[in-house]
Amino acid sequence: MSSTPVQTDDVAIQGRSMSRNDIKTLMLASLGGALEYYDFIVAVFFTKLLATVFFPPQTPEWLSQLEVFCIFAAGYLVRPIGGIFFAHFGDRIGRKKMFALSLFLMAAPTLLIGLLPSYATLGIVAPLLFLLCRVLQGLSVGGEVPGAWIFCAEHVKRDRVGLACGLLMSGLCTGILLGALSAKFLIGNMETADLKSWGWRLPFIAGGVFGLISVYLRRYLQETPVFEALRAKREADARLPLAVVLKDHRGAVIVSLLATWVFSGIFVLYFLYTPTFLQSQFHFAPKDVFTNNSWSILGLILGSTFAGWAADRIGGGRAYAIGSIAMLLVSGAFYMSLNAGGQWVWTLYVLGGFLIGTITLGPYIIVKSFPPEVRFTGFALSYNTAYAIFGGTAPAVASFMVGRQGITMAPAWYIGALCVLGVIIGLIWRAPVHAEAAAVH
Repeated sequence: MSSTPVQTDDVAIQGRSMSRNDIKTLMLASLGGALEYYDFIVAVFFTKLLATVFFPPQTPEWLSQLEVFCIFAAGYLVRPIGGIFFAHFGDRIGRKKMFALSLFLMAAPTLLIGLLPSYATLGIVAPLLFLLCRVLQGLSVGGEVPGAWIFCAEHVKRDRVGLACGLLMSGLCTGILLGALSAKFLIGNMETADLKSWGWRLPFIAGGVFGLISVYLRRYLQETPVFEALRAKREADARLPLAVVLKDHRGAVIVSLLATWVFSGIFVLYFLYTPTFLQSQFHFAPKDVFTNNSWSILGLILGSTFAGWAADRIGGGRAYAIGSIAMLLVSGAFYMSLNAGGQWVWTLYVLGGFLIGTITLGPYIIVKSFPPEVRFTGFALSYNTAYAIFGGTAPAVASFMVGRQGITMAPAWYIGALCVLGVIIGLIWRAPVHAEAAAVH
């Protein structure tokens, strides 16, 4: 299998808008992706509450939260396994089949989490079952998220890949926003005893049910034109896609690992860890935190689309470098303003969310870096491995550094370093030209 650059006829597609089928594909993929992210992320917004539900009441607060974050990390640590499984068959038998299966395997354990007994009922078995569900979710999301980006990128024209990635990221982030809003609504409108007893179960049950509905809707999706054009070639090639990636595309793997480190570290720390960080370290009111976290995620939704549009206009590398500089300046200002408090804190937090839409260009870079024959495998291997190592462990590392080592601003330093890495990637990365199938044009 060769990745020798072959020029294709891009002239005819320049300036062409997305077709109705492209829009339908993006909408259905984004709907499923939103529910997938909602299902996987919603537990993070209930970290403090879940710590009291699944662990002994005498456990110190910082330790019980750390334990929940470790369970959270376990879901990420198994993502490479799920990613390799789904990617292997995604490159072999098709993107669409794996796309539907991964969502089903996410919805079921999410529904189960909503039905789990508490520590008071089952003792140590309760957190173990919670851990098992998170592992199953991690296996599923390992195939779903890479598959979603590839599915959308291979359905649109070459000069719309950035916008497609941005719109999909916006859809995924809508799932996170739904998780944040559900947490805000329940915490703000339910008594603490009711919330701990049964209220926390509602978002998990709802996510599982709607996830199963989304699985049904995905039957209307069509296989990507790129894969259809490559089907005969893939069936004739007996080599494992993973072996091809590791042998012929090591440079793309390294770039993709680094881009995912930026993506996962900034995303997890800024939107998922920071709400707990603000309450625990700076004693902001939960209502204020959840309200402004929701506005910040809305900023991310808008910023993701803008970043994808910019990549199609000025180039992915240039847009990534400029956006990373902006992320560094604004996120740094936000964390430095925490001790002062006041309205500027929240203004900077929301503005930072918009600029962090730049991380959308991480998946854009990965999609562009691998040839279509092994794109799913290359994406899943790089993305899930880096996410497991860096994204999944980021909250636990930050919680330990802040709680036990006294490095109060550890999240700010971590995010700042990743922004610098983003600038470097943007300056040195150039998209290779792959032999895309003529059918996609």
